[in-house]
Amino acid sequence: MNQYANMIRNLKTPEGMQRLMHLYGDRDGMLVEQTARYTGILKRHEELFHETEKEVLLISAPGRTEIGGNHTDHNRGRVLAAAVNLDTLAAVSARSDMEVHVYSDGYAPLKLDLNELAAAKSEQGTTAALIRGVAARMQELGYKIGGFNAAVTSSVASGSGLSSSAAFEVLVCAILDQLYNGFSIDFITRAKISQYAENVYFGKPSGLLDQMASSAGGLVTVDFRNDEPEVRAMNFDFAKYGYALVVVATGGSHADLTDDYAAIPAEMKQVAACLGEPYLRRVRPEEFYQAMPGLRGKVSDRALMRAMHFFEEDERVVRQVAALDRGDLFAFMWEIICSGRSSYMYLQNVYARNDDQSLAVALALSEHLLTDKDGAWRIHGGGFAGTTLNFVPTAHLRSFIDTMENAFGARCCHVLDIRPEGPAVVKL
Repeated sequence: MNQYANMIRNLKTPEGMQRLMHLYGDRDGMLVEQTARYTGILKRHEELFHETEKEVLLISAPGRTEIGGNHTDHNRGRVLAAAVNLDTLAAVSARSDMEVHVYSDGYAPLKLDLNELAAAKSEQGTTAALIRGVAARMQELGYKIGGFNAAVTSSVASGSGLSSSAAFEVLVCAILDQLYNGFSIDFITRAKISQYAENVYFGKPSGLLDQMASSAGGLVTVDFRNDEPEVRAMNFDFAKYGYALVVVATGGSHADLTDDYAAIPAEMKQVAACLGEPYLRRVRPEEFYQAMPGLRGKVSDRALMRAMHFFEEDERVVRQVAALDRGDLFAFMWEIICSGRSSYMYLQNVYARNDDQSLAVALALSEHLLTDKDGAWRIHGGGFAGTTLNFVPTAHLRSFIDTMENAFGARCCHVLDIRPEGPAVVKL
């Protein structure tokens, strides 16, 4: 029996099923779905590479959900976030050279040489840029890199608002770490490597929230005040309190929105600079409000409102964490609703164009459905297009999903479980 057949057989053992349940939860149909998915990616690797000399590994990196701290991380603020049970999965084996061969479902095959690590402007915005950026930063930090063959599949759809790019970056870092460094890189360094790839090579000025949540795993609160973020794991299970986390994908396109995303941290930092600081976290809120009359005219009114959002949202995370610590779901849900309203009114990241207000429609519909049912709703992630996050009482989950799918199309709702582990080597 070859190693592919042996791994497929082991998927169905009690140990294999327990491992899958740990990563993906135990909702109806999950084991069948994931067993088929893992079997498929192993068969795909065998078909492409037919590895007989190198060990084939299964490596997974999760998507993430942002629960609190909308656009606070890039100004050294606080966030509440979680890894989720949607992931990017690879069957991978080492190569004896420095080439990387990636076959990812839905994308053209990709080959690149890690002997060439310089950032090329023509490569910005591509998968190749993410791989090369991760490898370059790892090498700069003294880690070993090398070639690999990978068959990749992802349930973190591009544009889903669950950060498919961060999941892929963290996956590439985990692959190189496992193959060449004994899986020795700590989760904070792994997140920073991944962010570097996205900022410098891919060309998107993201904060560190996405990569940190994917890399850390579980539900975490993170304070980005210092260069070394402070991360605290949160032990809280929303399902035990009768709530499902539902992300609604509205179908809005993220294309050509990089400038809109970039303007948010840039405008916040303009306000901070007027007060002699590089980031808003270094500015005392009372100092900002006292300086408001003099700031008008130096920066735009939108920049001032975005700064107001930052100060309120940063403190709101503290209140959210405290509410979860004491099990006060009413207070927590109220903070979620307030967060969403602040993003809508002050941060202004609900829509970028008047002809596409799908997020605004989804938020209004959630408010209509959940106001008198103890639920909560907010913008999710970067905003402008994409997804909303909803805390839906399980008694109303079916009707919520049906209404949203009637408005935004079949399978627009993703019911999430929090994944307790970040990137994982799935031993079978």
